Amino acid sequence: MKNNARGLTKTDFEQLSEFRYQMRRFERFSEQAAQGEGITPLQYLLLLHVKGYPGRTWATIGEIAERLQAQHHGVVALVSRCEALDLVERRVSERDRRQVEVHLLDGGEKLLARLAELHRAELQSLDGTFTIPQIDL
Repeated sequence: MKNNARGLTKTDFEQLSEFRYQMRRFERFSEQAAQGEGITPLQYLLLLHVKGYPGRTWATIGEIAERLQAQHHGVVALVSRCEALDLVERRVSERDRRQVEVHLLDGGEKLLARLAELHRAELQSLDGTFTIPQIDL
């Protein structure tokens, strides 16, 4: 039972569907975990991307925008909301005074650690069910 759309088979579509389903289940878990801690899913992702930025303990607004695939001005507003919750702070860069660094505060570190532990447990529970589709084009 083969239905071609650029050479894809029914099995290819089933694999894509399963992948998207498992990805969405994990995203939904993440959204609920963040909300359970009193923050929005985007606020959680901001904290994660600041802490997880490669090679240093802070990130710029532009770098966070890229990681979130969001507009610069939207990330500025998101950082402001996180600042109001005492999760992050902005600092003018000592190397380039035009650049603003976003740093986690203790409250952000603690909140992120709790959420990261929940996410690690959820990912471990998905072991073997969350696989990347093997589609040859």
